[in-house]
Amino acid sequence: MMYAPRVFVSMIGTLAVFAIAAYVMSGSFWMALGETILCAVILQIGYFIGIVYLVRREKAQMDSARSSDGVTAKSRADAGVRDNLTAEAPARVHIQDH
Repeated sequence: MMYAPRVFVSMIGTLAVFAIAAYVMSGSFWMALGETILCAVILQIGYFIGIVYLVRREKAQMDSARSSDGVTAKSRADAGVRDNLTAEAPARVHIQDH
């Protein structure tokens, strides 16, 4: 499971290490800054794809659970199985003409 605070802290740590490494390798502050921004965009795209994947997986699980419950309820009705629920008698309404 992806937890947002942990992901953001990890992302900031990763970007800091990346920025330092890019600066050491290139020797240019501006080049390191540009590469770090590009890295941040790529990380955000990956995070977005991960969230979309998790939401779709959860929706698929809910849909499969709902369809299996629907089949069970339908087969109960077809089999004539009664549950133990009782209904109250409807209130008697007297309608009069005046």
